[in-house]
Amino acid sequence: MKQSVLLLCTGNSCRSQMAEGFLRSFDPDLEVCSAGTVPAESVHPMAVRVMAEAGIDISRNRPKSVEGLLSRPFDFVVTVCDGARESCPVFTGRVGRRLHIGFEDPAEAKGSEEEMLGVFRRVRDGIREGFLAFYNEEIRRG
Repeated sequence: MKQSVLLLCTGNSCRSQMAEGFLRSFDPDLEVCSAGTVPAESVHPMAVRVMAEAGIDISRNRPKSVEGLLSRPFDFVVTVCDGARESCPVFTGRVGRRLHIGFEDPAEAKGSEEEMLGVFRRVRDGIREGFLAFYNEEIRRG
């Protein structure tokens, strides 16, 4: 039976988009959605760039609001930022398990383009590691 995962962030422009890309790459049969409590206009261009460096294309992704998903059932709802964790809406659909796997917001990085890319790469690598562990421990074994 296909497992379903909802990844929540505030803007759905960086961390949740990267996590969605990695989970899809680990298991194409996994049903993965990402959404935001206050969605941004677009996916952050540096998130798109660093994911492309990792061989994953998220350039066609668009931020979505969690509002349209509240009545839908999910095996896992995972928050990736403290803002979404604190303002996580009430889900009326069945939610098997709620988890928090938090990361700093790379969109808040300051400095030169290379310095900001360094932050995005570090966060990307942390997301890959964190979600590979989540996938192996919770989904593959589950």
